[in-house]
Amino acid sequence: MQDAFWGILIPFLGTSLGAGCVFFLKNALRDGIQRALTGFAAGAMLYVVVEELIPEMSQGQHSNVGTVFFAVGFSVMMVLDVALG
Repeated sequence: MQDAFWGILIPFLGTSLGAGCVFFLKNALRDGIQRALTGFAAGAMLYVVVEELIPEMSQGQHSNVGTVFFAVGFSVMMVLDVALG
C-alpha cells in the first residue's frame, strides 16, 4: 500500500513542480530557451512513444535499431517538410 502511495505521489509532485516552474518563469525565459525546452520535451515524448508504447520496436536482440531508424526517418521527413514547405 505504501509503495502505491509513493508511486502516485512522486509523479504528481514532479508534474506540479514542472507546471509551477513554467507558470512562473514563462515571461522570464527568452524565446530561444523556450524553443529549446519545447523541442527537448517533444523529443522525450517521441522517445517514450517509440520505446515503450510500440512494443515491437523494443523486442529482439537489437532493440535500439528500430528506435534509431525511427529517429532517422522522422528527421528526414522533417527536413523534407521544411525544404519543400
